[in-house]
Amino acid sequence: MRHHKSSSHGTNSRRPTFLHLICVAAIFALLVFALQSTFLSGSGPISNLNREQVGILSDFQSHVQQCVANRGFGLTAQIIDHCKLILKFPEGTNSTWYNAQFKIFEPLEYTYDVCEAILLWEQYRNMTTVLTREYLDARPDGWLDYAAKRIAQLYYIFFCFTSAIFSLVIFKFDEGADKCYNRTLCEEHLNLLLPGKPPFRPRQFRTCAVVGNSGDLLKTEFGEEIDSHDVVIRDNEAPVNQKYAKYVGLKRDFRLVVRGAARNMVTILNGSTDEVLIIKSVTHRDFNAMIKSIPNPVYLFQGIVLRRGAKGTGMKSIELALSMCDIVNIYGFTVDPGYTEWTRYFSTPRKGHNPLQGRAYYQLLECLGVIRIHSPMRAERKQDWSDVPSREMISRAHAAALRLKRSQASQVGGLGQFGSCKVWGSVDESSSVPISGSPDMSDVRKNSNYSKWEVMPFESLRKETRDHYLQMEGVSLYKMDGNKLDDLVCVKHSLKSEV
Repeated sequence: MRHHKSSSHGTNSRRPTFLHLICVAAIFALLVFALQSTFLSGSGPISNLNREQVGILSDFQSHVQQCVANRGFGLTAQIIDHCKLILKFPEGTNSTWYNAQFKIFEPLEYTYDVCEAILLWEQYRNMTTVLTREYLDARPDGWLDYAAKRIAQLYYIFFCFTSAIFSLVIFKFDEGADKCYNRTLCEEHLNLLLPGKPPFRPRQFRTCAVVGNSGDLLKTEFGEEIDSHDVVIRDNEAPVNQKYAKYVGLKRDFRLVVRGAARNMVTILNGSTDEVLIIKSVTHRDFNAMIKSIPNPVYLFQGIVLRRGAKGTGMKSIELALSMCDIVNIYGFTVDPGYTEWTRYFSTPRKGHNPLQGRAYYQLLECLGVIRIHSPMRAERKQDWSDVPSREMISRAHAAALRLKRSQASQVGGLGQFGSCKVWGSVDESSSVPISGSPDMSDVRKNSNYSKWEVMPFESLRKETRDHYLQMEGVSLYKMDGNKLDDLVCVKHSLKSEV
C-alpha cells in the first residue's frame, strides 16, 4: 500500500511539471508571433491592414517568380519574403566579367527588393525627367547650389584693386565645385536649354522604343519594328543610316547623350533637325556654342544616377521613356545568354557594363511590367506577354507596397498621391512661361521650330495625357537628390491655365 501511495504521489508531482512545460511552450510561441508581427509591421503588432498588403505582395511575388521562369532563359527567382527575392543564373553560366578591385568574377545571383523596385519605377510614370526653370525656382537653393552642378567650367570674373594698381583676376570653378553666386551668369549658361515648364508629359506617347548599342542588334532585323513606334530613343553616338537601317531602323526622335558624346552633337545629328538631344550630365560653353547654331531642341536630363542594377545611359533612357510613354520596348541591350564579350553594332568589341547583373535587372524590370525586352533569342518565339503581371495586378502591388511602407513610417493616409513630396513650389500663372533660348542664337535656330514641345497646346495632347494631368491636379513631380522615394520636388500649376 505504501508503495502504491508513493507511486501515486510521484505521478501527481510530475503532472504539474508537464503542464508547466506546455504553458512555457505556448508563451514562447506567442513571443515569436509577436516578434514576427513587429518585424512585418515596422512598429507594434501586425495590423489586419498590413496583413492584407503582405498577402497581395506575396501573391505578386509568385507571379514575378513564374514570369522569370518563363522568360529568363534559365534565370530563376527564389522568394525570400513578400518583398525580397534572389535572381539566380543556372550553374555553369560563364561569368566573364572580372572585378579587378575585389579580384572576383561577377556573381551568379542577385538580391532585389521588389517592393522598393515597383515603388521606384511606377513613380517614374508620373515624373518629369527634363530640367526646368520651375524646378530650380522651387528647389531650396536650386539656383545657388544645384544649377552650378549642371554647368561645366563655370568662370567668375572679379576686378581687384591693390595699391592703386588695377588688376583682373579670373577664378575658374569646375563643374559641381562651387555655387552660382552670380545667378545672372548661371542663367546665361542655362537659359539656352532651360524650358520654363516640362516640355514632355507623362503618357504623352503610347509606344516608345529604346534602342541600345549592342552588337546583338546585327543578329535580327528589327528595323521596321523599331520604326513602327510612336517614339524612338537612341543613345550617344549610335549611327542612324542606310547601312544599319534593317537592324536598327531610321526613325530618330530622342537621343540621350553623355558629356563626351555631346561634344560631337553636330556630327551625331547628321542633318536631322527634329531629333531632341537630352544631355545626361552638364552643359558647357562649347556645347552652348553648338546649340546656338542648330535647329534641334536640346535639354538637360533632370534625374539621379541609379546605383543599383544595370547602370549607364541605357538605364537613363528607360527612365526618360517611362516618364513619357505607356509601353516601353527595349532593343539592343545584350540580354541573351551565351555571349562572351561586350560589343556595339557600329564598332569593335570593348569592355562595358556588368553583363550578368544587367541581364538580371532588366529581366526583373520586364516581370515588373516596366519594359518589354526584344532580343535575337526572343525574336524566335511568340511574344504575347501573357506571363507578365497585368497592369491591374501591378497597380494592386504598388498600392500595397505604398501602404505598407507608409504604415511602417507611421504615415498612414498622408498626402495621398503626393505623399512623397518633400518640397512644394507653385507657378505664377499671371506671368508668361519662358521658353528656352538666348538673344545671341543664330538665325538658323531663331527661325527653327526648336521650342515646339514647350509651346504645344494642351488640347493637342493625347486624351490619356490630359486625363493624367487632371488626375495629378496639375502637379509636376521631380526627383531631388539620391535615389530616395520620399524626396520629390512638386510644382503646382493652375488647372485653369491649361484646361
